[in-house]
Amino acid sequence: MRRVVVTGIGAVTPVGNNVPEFWEAIKNGKNGIAPITRFDVSESKYKLAAEVKEFDPTKYMDKLTAKKLDRFVQFAMVAAGEAMTDSQLEGNIEKEDLAVYFGSGIGGFETLCESYDVLREKGPRRVSPLFIPKIINNIAAGNIAIHYQAQNACVAVSTACATGTTAIGEGYRAVLHGYTTAAICGGSEAAIVPLAVAGFGSCMALNASEDPNAASLPFDKRRAGFVMGEGAGAVILEEYEHAKARGAKIYAEIVGYGSTCDAHHVTAPAEEAIASGKAIENAMAGLEGVKPEEIYINAHGTGTALNDKTETRAIKNAFGEADAKKVHISSTKSMTGHMLGAAGAVEAIAAILAVQEDVIPPTINLKEADPACDLDYTPNTAVKTTVEAAMSTSLGFGGHNACVAFRKMRG
Repeated sequence: MRRVVVTGIGAVTPVGNNVPEFWEAIKNGKNGIAPITRFDVSESKYKLAAEVKEFDPTKYMDKLTAKKLDRFVQFAMVAAGEAMTDSQLEGNIEKEDLAVYFGSGIGGFETLCESYDVLREKGPRRVSPLFIPKIINNIAAGNIAIHYQAQNACVAVSTACATGTTAIGEGYRAVLHGYTTAAICGGSEAAIVPLAVAGFGSCMALNASEDPNAASLPFDKRRAGFVMGEGAGAVILEEYEHAKARGAKIYAEIVGYGSTCDAHHVTAPAEEAIASGKAIENAMAGLEGVKPEEIYINAHGTGTALNDKTETRAIKNAFGEADAKKVHISSTKSMTGHMLGAAGAVEAIAAILAVQEDVIPPTINLKEADPACDLDYTPNTAVKTTVEAAMSTSLGFGGHNACVAFRKMRG
Protein backbone atom coordinates (compact mmCIF):
# COMPACT_ATOMS: atom_id res chain seq x y z
CA MET A 1 0.00 0.00 0.00
CA ARG A 2 1.32 3.45 -0.91
CA ARG A 3 1.74 6.25 1.62
CA VAL A 4 0.06 9.61 1.10
CA VAL A 5 1.33 12.93 2.41
CA VAL A 6 0.22 16.56 2.49
CA THR A 7 2.62 18.81 0.59
CA GLY A 8 0.60 22.00 0.18
CA ILE A 9 -2.25 23.91 1.84
CA GLY A 10 -4.29 26.97 0.91
CA ALA A 11 -7.24 28.80 2.46
CA VAL A 12 -9.58 31.75 2.10
CA THR A 13 -11.53 32.23 5.33
CA PRO A 14 -13.50 34.71 7.44
CA VAL A 15 -10.42 35.17 9.68
CA GLY A 16 -7.72 35.39 7.01
CA ASN A 17 -7.32 35.14 3.26
CA ASN A 18 -4.33 32.82 3.36
CA VAL A 19 -3.12 29.99 5.58
CA PRO A 20 -0.71 31.96 7.82
CA GLU A 21 -3.39 34.57 8.60
CA PHE A 22 -6.02 31.90 9.21
CA TRP A 23 -3.81 29.82 11.49
CA GLU A 24 -2.62 32.74 13.61
CA ALA A 25 -6.21 33.93 13.96
CA ILE A 26 -7.67 30.64 15.16
CA LYS A 27 -4.78 29.94 17.53
CA ASN A 28 -5.46 33.31 19.11
CA GLY A 29 -9.24 32.92 19.22
CA LYS A 30 -10.08 35.64 16.70
CA ASN A 31 -13.79 35.81 15.93
CA GLY A 32 -14.64 36.22 12.23
CA ILE A 33 -18.37 36.71 12.84
CA ALA A 34 -19.74 40.22 12.29
CA PRO A 35 -22.77 42.06 10.88
CA ILE A 36 -23.63 41.07 7.32
CA THR A 37 -22.40 43.58 4.74
CA ARG A 38 -23.12 41.73 1.49
CA PHE A 39 -26.83 42.57 1.46
CA ASP A 40 -29.44 44.63 3.29
CA VAL A 41 -30.56 42.71 6.38
CA SER A 42 -33.21 45.18 7.52
CA GLU A 43 -35.98 42.65 6.78
CA SER A 44 -34.03 39.60 7.88
CA LYS A 45 -34.16 37.97 11.29
CA TYR A 46 -30.50 37.00 10.83
CA LYS A 47 -28.03 39.87 11.03
CA LEU A 48 -24.67 38.13 11.41
CA ALA A 49 -22.41 36.01 9.23
CA ALA A 50 -18.76 35.08 8.92
CA GLU A 51 -17.90 36.82 5.67
CA VAL A 52 -14.55 36.68 3.90
CA LYS A 53 -13.21 40.19 4.38
CA GLU A 54 -11.27 42.49 2.05
CA PHE A 55 -11.27 39.92 -0.72
CA ASP A 56 -10.31 41.36 -4.10
CA PRO A 57 -10.17 38.65 -6.77
CA THR A 58 -8.17 40.91 -9.09
CA LYS A 59 -5.21 40.52 -6.74
CA TYR A 60 -5.08 36.91 -7.90
CA MET A 61 -6.50 36.96 -11.45
CA ASP A 62 -7.27 39.46 -14.17
CA LYS A 63 -10.54 41.38 -14.09
CA LEU A 64 -12.08 39.53 -17.06
CA THR A 65 -11.36 36.12 -15.54
CA ALA A 66 -12.81 37.20 -12.20
CA LYS A 67 -15.99 38.40 -13.94
CA LYS A 68 -16.48 34.94 -15.48
CA LEU A 69 -16.35 33.18 -12.11
CA ASP A 70 -18.89 33.03 -9.29
CA ARG A 71 -17.53 34.03 -5.91
CA PHE A 72 -17.31 30.39 -4.79
CA VAL A 73 -15.04 29.60 -7.75
CA GLN A 74 -12.91 32.68 -7.10
CA PHE A 75 -12.35 31.42 -3.55
CA ALA A 76 -11.54 27.94 -4.85
CA MET A 77 -9.00 29.21 -7.37
CA VAL A 78 -7.24 31.34 -4.76
CA ALA A 79 -7.07 28.53 -2.18
CA ALA A 80 -5.89 26.02 -4.79
CA GLY A 81 -3.33 28.54 -6.04
CA GLU A 82 -1.89 29.02 -2.57
CA ALA A 83 -1.74 25.26 -2.03
CA MET A 84 -0.05 24.59 -5.37
CA THR A 85 2.49 27.35 -4.82
CA ASP A 86 3.14 26.02 -1.32
CA SER A 87 3.68 22.48 -2.64
CA GLN A 88 5.89 23.53 -5.59
CA LEU A 89 4.21 20.67 -7.44
CA GLU A 90 3.48 22.60 -10.63
CA GLY A 91 6.10 21.69 -13.23
CA ASN A 92 7.17 18.69 -11.16
CA ILE A 93 4.42 16.26 -12.14
CA GLU A 94 3.03 14.90 -15.39
CA LYS A 95 -0.40 16.18 -16.40
CA GLU A 96 -1.89 12.70 -16.41
CA ASP A 97 -0.65 12.12 -12.84
CA LEU A 98 -2.48 15.08 -11.28
CA ALA A 99 -6.13 14.76 -10.21
CA VAL A 100 -8.68 17.14 -8.74
CA TYR A 101 -11.19 16.20 -6.02
CA PHE A 102 -12.94 19.44 -5.16
CA GLY A 103 -16.52 20.31 -4.30
CA SER A 104 -19.15 22.70 -3.07
CA GLY A 105 -22.25 22.15 -1.01
CA ILE A 106 -24.37 24.55 -3.04
CA GLY A 107 -22.40 25.99 -5.96
CA GLY A 108 -22.96 29.40 -7.54
CA PHE A 109 -25.80 30.59 -5.36
CA GLU A 110 -24.94 34.29 -5.75
CA THR A 111 -24.98 34.08 -9.56
CA LEU A 112 -28.19 32.03 -9.46
CA CYS A 113 -29.99 34.70 -7.44
CA GLU A 114 -28.64 37.58 -9.54
CA SER A 115 -29.56 35.84 -12.80
CA TYR A 116 -33.09 35.12 -11.64
CA ASP A 117 -33.51 38.83 -10.93
CA VAL A 118 -32.31 39.60 -14.47
CA LEU A 119 -34.78 37.07 -15.91
CA ARG A 120 -37.67 38.48 -13.92
CA GLU A 121 -36.87 42.15 -14.56
CA LYS A 122 -35.42 42.13 -18.10
CA GLY A 123 -36.50 38.85 -19.69
CA PRO A 124 -34.78 35.65 -20.87
CA ARG A 125 -32.72 37.29 -23.61
CA ARG A 126 -30.75 39.20 -21.00
CA VAL A 127 -29.64 36.15 -19.02
CA SER A 128 -25.87 35.84 -19.41
CA PRO A 129 -24.38 32.97 -21.46
CA LEU A 130 -22.03 32.58 -18.47
CA PHE A 131 -24.95 31.80 -16.15
CA ILE A 132 -24.71 27.99 -16.32
CA PRO A 133 -20.88 27.79 -16.36
CA LYS A 134 -20.82 30.02 -13.27
CA ILE A 135 -23.34 28.14 -11.11
CA ILE A 136 -22.86 24.42 -11.71
CA ASN A 137 -21.45 22.55 -8.75
CA ASN A 138 -18.55 20.98 -10.63
CA ILE A 139 -17.17 24.20 -12.02
CA ALA A 140 -14.68 24.93 -9.24
CA ALA A 141 -13.11 21.52 -9.83
CA GLY A 142 -13.26 22.07 -13.58
CA ASN A 143 -11.57 25.46 -13.45
CA ILE A 144 -8.83 24.17 -11.15
CA ALA A 145 -8.17 21.24 -13.50
CA ILE A 146 -8.06 23.54 -16.54
CA HIS A 147 -5.71 26.01 -14.86
CA TYR A 148 -3.22 23.33 -13.77
CA GLN A 149 -3.80 21.02 -16.76
CA ALA A 150 -4.71 18.20 -14.38
CA GLN A 151 -5.68 15.41 -16.76
CA ASN A 152 -6.27 12.60 -14.26
CA ALA A 153 -9.70 12.31 -12.62
CA CYS A 154 -11.58 15.54 -11.99
CA VAL A 155 -14.30 14.74 -9.46
CA ALA A 156 -16.72 17.31 -8.08
CA VAL A 157 -17.85 16.18 -4.65
CA SER A 158 -21.09 17.41 -3.06
CA THR A 159 -22.02 15.91 0.29
CA ALA A 160 -23.49 19.06 1.85
CA CYS A 161 -21.51 20.18 4.90
CA ALA A 162 -19.25 17.12 4.64
CA THR A 163 -18.10 18.09 1.12
CA GLY A 164 -14.58 19.30 1.91
CA THR A 165 -13.80 16.28 4.07
CA THR A 166 -15.24 13.85 1.54
CA ALA A 167 -13.19 15.43 -1.25
CA ILE A 168 -9.98 15.02 0.74
CA GLY A 169 -10.89 11.46 1.68
CA GLU A 170 -11.70 10.42 -1.88
CA GLY A 171 -8.52 12.07 -3.15
CA TYR A 172 -6.58 10.18 -0.49
CA ARG A 173 -8.04 6.87 -1.65
CA ALA A 174 -7.18 7.67 -5.27
CA VAL A 175 -3.52 8.31 -4.40
CA LEU A 176 -3.37 5.43 -1.90
CA HIS A 177 -4.56 2.88 -4.44
CA GLY A 178 -2.45 4.15 -7.32
CA TYR A 179 -5.06 5.83 -9.50
CA THR A 180 -3.11 9.09 -9.41
CA THR A 181 0.18 10.41 -8.07
CA ALA A 182 -1.16 13.63 -6.61
CA ALA A 183 -4.48 15.40 -6.13
CA ILE A 184 -5.73 18.92 -5.46
CA CYS A 185 -8.50 18.42 -2.90
CA GLY A 186 -10.90 20.65 -1.03
CA GLY A 187 -14.12 22.59 -1.00
CA SER A 188 -15.50 26.08 -1.53
CA GLU A 189 -18.67 27.99 -0.69
CA ALA A 190 -20.09 31.49 -1.11
CA ALA A 191 -23.72 31.42 -0.04
CA ILE A 192 -24.11 34.51 2.12
CA VAL A 193 -27.00 35.76 0.01
CA PRO A 194 -30.56 36.65 1.08
CA LEU A 195 -32.20 33.48 -0.26
CA ALA A 196 -29.68 31.12 1.35
CA VAL A 197 -29.83 32.86 4.71
CA ALA A 198 -33.64 32.89 4.57
CA GLY A 199 -33.69 29.21 3.60
CA PHE A 200 -31.36 27.98 6.32
CA GLY A 201 -33.24 30.19 8.76
CA SER A 202 -36.56 28.70 7.75
CA CYS A 203 -35.33 25.20 8.49
CA MET A 204 -34.37 26.39 11.98
CA ALA A 205 -30.62 25.94 11.43
CA LEU A 206 -29.37 29.47 12.16
CA ASN A 207 -28.78 31.40 15.37
CA ALA A 208 -30.55 34.76 15.33
CA SER A 209 -28.30 36.37 17.94
CA GLU A 210 -27.01 39.85 17.11
CA ASP A 211 -24.02 39.46 19.42
CA PRO A 212 -20.99 38.07 17.51
CA ASN A 213 -19.73 36.50 20.73
CA ALA A 214 -23.01 34.73 21.44
CA ALA A 215 -23.87 33.49 17.94
CA SER A 216 -21.68 30.50 17.10
CA LEU A 217 -21.57 28.49 20.33
CA PRO A 218 -20.46 24.91 19.66
CA PHE A 219 -20.93 22.54 22.61
CA ASP A 220 -22.24 25.38 24.81
CA LYS A 221 -25.57 24.95 26.59
CA ARG A 222 -26.72 28.27 25.05
CA ARG A 223 -26.23 27.12 21.45
CA ALA A 224 -29.14 27.86 19.14
CA GLY A 225 -27.95 27.24 15.59
CA PHE A 226 -25.01 27.93 13.35
CA VAL A 227 -23.77 31.12 11.68
CA MET A 228 -23.29 31.21 7.91
CA GLY A 229 -19.68 31.37 6.76
CA GLU A 230 -17.92 31.32 3.40
CA GLY A 231 -14.51 30.64 1.90
CA ALA A 232 -12.43 27.78 0.55
CA GLY A 233 -9.76 25.31 1.59
CA ALA A 234 -7.37 23.24 -0.54
CA VAL A 235 -4.79 20.59 0.26
CA ILE A 236 -2.30 18.88 -2.02
CA LEU A 237 -2.11 15.14 -1.43
CA GLU A 238 0.87 13.35 -2.93
CA GLU A 239 2.32 9.86 -3.03
CA TYR A 240 5.14 9.81 -0.50
CA GLU A 241 7.93 8.46 -2.70
CA HIS A 242 7.15 11.04 -5.38
CA ALA A 243 7.17 13.82 -2.81
CA LYS A 244 10.41 12.58 -1.26
CA ALA A 245 12.14 12.25 -4.63
CA ARG A 246 11.51 15.90 -5.47
CA GLY A 247 12.44 17.13 -1.99
CA ALA A 248 8.96 18.37 -1.16
CA LYS A 249 8.04 19.89 2.18
CA ILE A 250 5.76 17.46 4.00
CA TYR A 251 3.23 18.73 6.56
CA ALA A 252 1.82 15.40 7.71
CA GLU A 253 0.84 11.96 6.52
CA ILE A 254 -2.83 11.28 5.84
CA VAL A 255 -3.52 7.83 7.26
CA GLY A 256 -7.27 7.31 7.41
CA TYR A 257 -10.68 8.14 5.99
CA GLY A 258 -14.17 7.13 6.99
CA SER A 259 -17.35 7.81 5.04
CA THR A 260 -20.82 6.66 6.11
CA CYS A 261 -24.44 7.73 5.94
CA ASP A 262 -26.99 7.88 8.75
CA ALA A 263 -29.71 7.00 6.22
CA HIS A 264 -32.04 8.57 8.74
CA HIS A 265 -33.34 12.07 7.95
CA VAL A 266 -32.74 14.85 5.42
CA THR A 267 -31.48 17.35 7.99
CA ALA A 268 -31.33 15.82 11.47
CA PRO A 269 -28.45 13.55 12.50
CA ALA A 270 -29.22 10.12 13.93
CA GLU A 271 -28.89 10.70 17.68
CA GLU A 272 -27.54 7.23 18.48
CA ALA A 273 -24.55 8.20 16.26
CA ILE A 274 -23.85 4.68 15.05
CA ALA A 275 -22.93 5.61 11.48
CA SER A 276 -21.13 8.84 12.39
CA GLY A 277 -19.17 6.97 15.05
CA LYS A 278 -18.26 4.34 12.46
CA ALA A 279 -16.85 7.02 10.13
CA ILE A 280 -14.54 8.18 12.94
CA GLU A 281 -13.63 4.60 13.82
CA ASN A 282 -12.77 3.82 10.20
CA ALA A 283 -10.53 6.89 9.95
CA MET A 284 -8.71 5.75 13.10
CA ALA A 285 -7.32 2.69 11.30
CA GLY A 286 -4.00 4.43 10.72
CA LEU A 287 -3.60 5.70 14.29
CA GLU A 288 -2.29 2.50 15.82
CA GLY A 289 0.11 3.25 18.67
CA VAL A 290 -1.12 6.81 19.20
CA LYS A 291 -2.47 7.51 22.68
CA PRO A 292 -5.90 9.17 22.98
CA GLU A 293 -4.34 12.15 24.79
CA GLU A 294 -2.07 12.69 21.76
CA ILE A 295 -5.03 13.03 19.37
CA TYR A 296 -6.82 16.24 18.36
CA ILE A 297 -10.25 16.21 16.74
CA ASN A 298 -11.40 19.26 14.85
CA ALA A 299 -15.08 18.62 15.39
CA HIS A 300 -17.90 19.49 13.03
CA GLY A 301 -19.25 21.44 16.02
CA THR A 302 -21.91 23.56 14.35
CA GLY A 303 -23.55 24.92 17.49
CA THR A 304 -26.92 23.33 16.74
CA ALA A 305 -28.72 21.51 19.52
CA LEU A 306 -28.73 18.12 17.82
CA ASN A 307 -25.35 18.15 16.08
CA ASP A 308 -23.16 18.81 19.10
CA LYS A 309 -24.60 16.16 21.39
CA THR A 310 -24.76 13.66 18.51
CA GLU A 311 -21.14 14.32 17.60
CA THR A 312 -20.17 13.88 21.24
CA ARG A 313 -21.89 10.51 21.18
CA ALA A 314 -20.14 9.60 17.90
CA ILE A 315 -16.71 10.28 19.44
CA LYS A 316 -17.62 8.14 22.45
CA ASN A 317 -18.84 5.37 20.16
CA ALA A 318 -15.55 5.41 18.28
CA PHE A 319 -13.11 5.76 21.20
CA GLY A 320 -15.09 4.36 24.11
CA GLU A 321 -16.30 6.49 27.03
CA ALA A 322 -13.00 6.56 28.94
CA ASP A 323 -10.66 7.29 26.03
CA ALA A 324 -13.03 9.85 24.52
CA LYS A 325 -12.53 12.00 27.62
CA LYS A 326 -8.75 12.05 26.99
CA VAL A 327 -8.96 13.32 23.41
CA HIS A 328 -8.48 17.02 22.66
CA ILE A 329 -11.42 18.46 20.72
CA SER A 330 -12.37 21.89 19.44
CA SER A 331 -14.68 23.54 16.95
CA THR A 332 -13.09 26.28 14.88
CA LYS A 333 -16.59 27.12 13.62
CA SER A 334 -16.82 29.17 16.80
CA MET A 335 -14.54 31.60 14.89
CA THR A 336 -15.18 30.95 11.18
CA GLY A 337 -18.89 30.20 11.31
CA HIS A 338 -20.12 27.31 9.20
CA MET A 339 -18.43 27.44 5.80
CA LEU A 340 -20.71 24.67 4.49
CA GLY A 341 -18.96 22.84 1.63
CA ALA A 342 -15.66 24.53 2.47
CA ALA A 343 -15.79 23.72 6.18
CA GLY A 344 -14.22 20.27 6.08
CA ALA A 345 -11.30 21.39 3.92
CA VAL A 346 -10.43 24.41 6.06
CA GLU A 347 -10.85 22.37 9.24
CA ALA A 348 -8.57 19.67 7.84
CA ILE A 349 -5.92 22.37 7.42
CA ALA A 350 -6.37 23.27 11.10
CA ALA A 351 -5.92 19.60 11.99
CA ILE A 352 -2.79 19.32 9.83
CA LEU A 353 -1.22 22.41 11.41
CA ALA A 354 -2.14 21.20 14.89
CA VAL A 355 -0.06 18.10 14.19
CA GLN A 356 2.82 20.13 12.81
CA GLU A 357 2.94 22.72 15.61
CA ASP A 358 1.67 20.68 18.60
CA VAL A 359 -1.09 23.12 19.43
CA ILE A 360 -4.86 22.73 19.90
CA PRO A 361 -6.88 25.72 18.66
CA PRO A 362 -9.71 26.72 21.00
CA THR A 363 -13.49 26.69 20.91
CA ILE A 364 -14.14 30.33 21.73
CA ASN A 365 -17.11 31.64 23.73
CA LEU A 366 -17.62 28.25 25.37
CA LYS A 367 -18.82 29.37 28.80
CA GLU A 368 -21.76 27.23 29.87
CA ALA A 369 -21.22 23.47 29.97
CA ASP A 370 -23.91 21.20 28.58
CA PRO A 371 -24.24 17.85 30.41
CA ALA A 372 -24.85 16.20 27.03
CA CYS A 373 -21.51 17.55 25.78
CA ASP A 374 -19.07 16.40 28.42
CA LEU A 375 -15.74 15.99 26.60
CA ASP A 376 -12.68 18.25 26.42
CA TYR A 377 -13.59 20.93 23.86
CA THR A 378 -10.59 23.24 24.58
CA PRO A 379 -12.64 26.19 25.83
CA ASN A 380 -11.54 29.72 24.91
CA THR A 381 -7.75 29.33 24.93
CA ALA A 382 -5.39 27.31 22.72
CA VAL A 383 -3.45 24.49 24.40
CA LYS A 384 0.19 23.64 23.70
CA THR A 385 0.66 19.87 23.92
CA THR A 386 2.00 16.89 22.00
CA VAL A 387 -0.22 16.22 18.98
CA GLU A 388 0.83 12.99 17.30
CA ALA A 389 -2.33 12.77 15.22
CA ALA A 390 -5.38 14.81 14.34
CA MET A 391 -8.77 14.09 12.84
CA SER A 392 -11.36 16.29 11.20
CA THR A 393 -15.00 15.26 11.28
CA SER A 394 -17.92 16.51 9.20
CA LEU A 395 -21.65 15.76 9.25
CA GLY A 396 -23.91 16.95 6.43
CA PHE A 397 -27.59 17.26 5.54
CA GLY A 398 -28.71 14.01 3.98
CA GLY A 399 -26.93 12.05 6.70
CA HIS A 400 -23.43 12.32 5.20
CA ASN A 401 -20.61 11.60 7.66
CA ALA A 402 -16.92 11.91 6.84
CA CYS A 403 -13.69 11.89 8.81
CA VAL A 404 -10.04 12.15 7.80
CA ALA A 405 -6.99 11.41 9.96
CA PHE A 406 -3.45 12.80 9.85
CA ARG A 407 -0.34 11.98 11.83
CA LYS A 408 3.22 13.22 12.15
CA MET A 409 5.51 12.04 9.39
CA ARG A 410 7.70 9.20 10.59
CA GLY A 411 10.37 7.56 8.45
